[in-house]
Amino acid sequence: MINTNNLLIRELIPEDWQEMQNIALDFQKSEYAIYDMPLPVRDEEIKSLTKQFAESHLFFAVMFDGIMIGYVCFHEKDGIFDLGYCFHSDFQGKGYANEACSAILDYIGKTRTVKAFTSGTALKNIPSCKLLEKLGFVLTETESLSFHKDEYGKDIVFEGGIFINRTGVKKKL
Repeated sequence: MINTNNLLIRELIPEDWQEMQNIALDFQKSEYAIYDMPLPVRDEEIKSLTKQFAESHLFFAVMFDGIMIGYVCFHEKDGIFDLGYCFHSDFQGKGYANEACSAILDYIGKTRTVKAFTSGTALKNIPSCKLLEKLGFVLTETESLSFHKDEYGKDIVFEGGIFINRTGVKKKL
């Protein structure tokens, strides 16, 4: 468990499925949803996915006043930790994502053997790009991606940025 000035951050647990569902439903309404892989929202699917996320021990619930306002997660391969995050729109633009991600990056850097942190986001998602820059990530390359189709069945293609952060990497304690 990590306490920051405003937040409590803990590992995600299977019982968080309804909060994950709420965040996923909220994200679907976002203008940035077309730039990300959709999360399931039906009860059984989100229950199963939340359980899978919890078992990875790399997904963290971000709590504010007892409410799950978002999550921070990693996918790890060979010491490269890829950062992901999603926050409910009611709590965006208030510094909580920066606070939570900073704390989690520090925690992972101290408790795991990390070669580098990476992250990806659509270049059109300016708030996410700015957050990554605040966290010390640098844009290293771009790639064309598609997660959704338009009304004619054609891929909605966008430029995704690949970001890396080596400055936040600390040796395992």
